[in-house]
Amino acid sequence: MSTEVVATAAISAEQPQSPSAPTQQNTVTKVNLLGMSRPQLEKFFEDIGEKKFRAGQVMKWIHQFFVTDFAEMTNISGKLREKLDKLCEIKAPEVVHKNYSKDGTRKWVFRVGEGDGSLVETVLIPAEHRSGLRRTLCISSQVGCALDCSFCSTGKQGFQRDLTPDEIIGQLWVANYSYMEDVPVADRERSVTNVVMMGMGEPLLNYDAVLSSMRIMLDDFAYGMSKRRVTLSTSGVVPKIDQLVKDIDVALAISLHAPNDELRNELVPINKKYPLEQLIAACQRYIAKDGNESSRKHVTIEYVMLDGVNDHPEHAQQMIKLLKNLPSKINLIPFNPFPHAPYGRSSRNRIISFQKTLSDAGFVCTIRQTRGDDIDAACGQLVGQVADRTRRAEQWKKKVAQQNEIMRSQG
Repeated sequence: MSTEVVATAAISAEQPQSPSAPTQQNTVTKVNLLGMSRPQLEKFFEDIGEKKFRAGQVMKWIHQFFVTDFAEMTNISGKLREKLDKLCEIKAPEVVHKNYSKDGTRKWVFRVGEGDGSLVETVLIPAEHRSGLRRTLCISSQVGCALDCSFCSTGKQGFQRDLTPDEIIGQLWVANYSYMEDVPVADRERSVTNVVMMGMGEPLLNYDAVLSSMRIMLDDFAYGMSKRRVTLSTSGVVPKIDQLVKDIDVALAISLHAPNDELRNELVPINKKYPLEQLIAACQRYIAKDGNESSRKHVTIEYVMLDGVNDHPEHAQQMIKLLKNLPSKINLIPFNPFPHAPYGRSSRNRIISFQKTLSDAGFVCTIRQTRGDDIDAACGQLVGQVADRTRRAEQWKKKVAQQNEIMRSQG
């Protein structure tokens, strides 16, 4: 919303029309404060004739006490609360479905956009940790995904659009609030300990909105998260990795999934544009920042284990060679099948053998525990409902139907 519109709306809020004035329909859309960073909020308050320190006060109410009603913001004057109520709203995306797994995993389905809109999914995974209970939230950044990785169900839904900052940070807001709906405002505490930008979509292709959202996550007036506990996962958009170095200090994860270009071109098509040599070099540049407080001490390598595809001993040896000069931690992910997926999950023995080869070579290598698969919340299972502008979902369904017909004809 422009400064002029905000200022006009503010004047209208403070100076109602006289009874004799012609009635005009109010066309001013309320400003959603949920996705605004502190600098943006400070400018907003100055634009409506208020002191910019109000931004910090309001941010705390929104992101630390999870208040959406301005009337409850008790350290703000009544006059300002009335003004904010007329001009603004604090609105997370609509939750149309939620499901809590028996293992503690929680999944939400959000409707975004007008009318029926599209659906995106968010997952929270709890885990015991030496520092206490860890709650990691996997956040979506796009409606669908434009990259079409061959093993990912999200990619088969096609792509509609980028999510806005309020739609991104709203996922974190809802996840936190889910633990304190019945808790008095004064006793509320943030519950999510870690965030991974690893849900639906490629975060670096929605750069500005994702960057703004992560800044809110790190802001002490909002969620105050440690930069080591905010991770951005990318399939390898090399120029944006280099830009990220300049803009923010968060942990970086790479969706690798193949140790050579030929196989990765098949599994992760963006590799054709940014092959492994370029990707590894970008990762090395990313962690080159000096300072003990940097979160860039290593890169997390995500590697989904596909039966007979990328899980052979020679693939492990290729991984060792590829990553030998890149400080990294490797996370092996058992593949989570989806309907008509062209792959199967590697056997437990094959995964353990792969892990041992990497560990013996000196890498920290873990096997991700599958969580939330009873509610389709495991890695690679975030599907949603996308108003697909790429027609990829239609093409995928047609291809599956053709394959099924061939199988039936072969009897």
